[in-house]
Amino acid sequence: MASLDAAGCGRVPDSLARVPPDGDPILVSAARAPGEARRGGAGVGSGSAADGAASAGAGALVLPAALRAGAGRTPEGAAWIGRLPDLVDRAARRWGLALGAPFRSGSASWCAPATDAAGRDLVLKVSFPHDEARDEAAVLRAWGGRGAVPLVDVHAGDWALLLGRARPGTPMRAVRTPATRRLAEAADVLRELHAAPAPAGLPALADVARGLADLAAERAGRGTAAGVRLDPGLLRAADATLRGAGAAGPSVSLHGDYNPGNLLLTGAGAGARWVAIDPKALSGDPAYDVWPLLEQVGDPWRTPDPVRTLRDRLLLVAERAGLDGAGAARWSVARGVEAALWVWHHGSGRPGAVRAVHGTLARARDWARVADLLAG
Repeated sequence: MASLDAAGCGRVPDSLARVPPDGDPILVSAARAPGEARRGGAGVGSGSAADGAASAGAGALVLPAALRAGAGRTPEGAAWIGRLPDLVDRAARRWGLALGAPFRSGSASWCAPATDAAGRDLVLKVSFPHDEARDEAAVLRAWGGRGAVPLVDVHAGDWALLLGRARPGTPMRAVRTPATRRLAEAADVLRELHAAPAPAGLPALADVARGLADLAAERAGRGTAAGVRLDPGLLRAADATLRGAGAAGPSVSLHGDYNPGNLLLTGAGAGARWVAIDPKALSGDPAYDVWPLLEQVGDPWRTPDPVRTLRDRLLLVAERAGLDGAGAARWSVARGVEAALWVWHHGSGRPGAVRAVHGTLARARDWARVADLLAG
């Protein structure tokens, strides 16, 4: 890989960027730009419930602030929110559910704890229709509760899922055990998810990545024209990875948003384990999935030598998950560069936007150094 020390398909997501560590969901787009939903997510059993009782009756539905500020910010989302009481009411009647207050988190779906007539501990999830949610039921069914919350039932027309609930449902983001322990446990879950047979029809990472490369190039051109200093070496490295996705190598069912907010603790004592929620399913290179996990568990940039920390943690995860460490480093460069361009595109003109871009690129540059170390 060249030195990177410089100054300063129809289903292409607009962003594959991470949810910021310990941050709230940010934004979800209309269905015509589904990738914006990748910056949010709905927890199944994570987050406290919204104030007040949830009701299945039209006009009485509690709407979490995250959902109003997410899907509700678009015309399509606002129209869907207007239909949401009827969708929830139909789901409650269809499956005989008693619903609790909805979870506060989730900018692209309405989620609430539920019990059915048999007393099962469940979660109802009704999603705003967008491409990233389209294959959630298929991949959860393929995983069959191994490494992920179980899918109990689905109504495709209403975009409604009935899921098993994770209790206590503590997200990995909120746990303060040693970072290496959390990463090892998350890697074991990821290995289990990747081992399951991939359902037919998942979007191909290769197609998504090629479209994303075009989008990144367009944003980089506009940013450069606006006077934003971008690292040409990083841009070339990211473009090569994005356009090279789908080359010879294994292809698995990818989670697509494997950050520590999407891993919940279930069970207690010796039976406690982590399960994944909220997949943005793709099929492709298993090395793609680990970037958000490695950046968001135990902030490596708070350690004395971030590059060494990133390398050591990456090698740990790669060995446990059975994936290519060098490939994961290259994906981390590509996804970090894309995140920086996302920040510029959506934050242009806002105070601190350029500083945020440069900070995100600095992290991508550290990943490039890791890639060089693993390649050499």
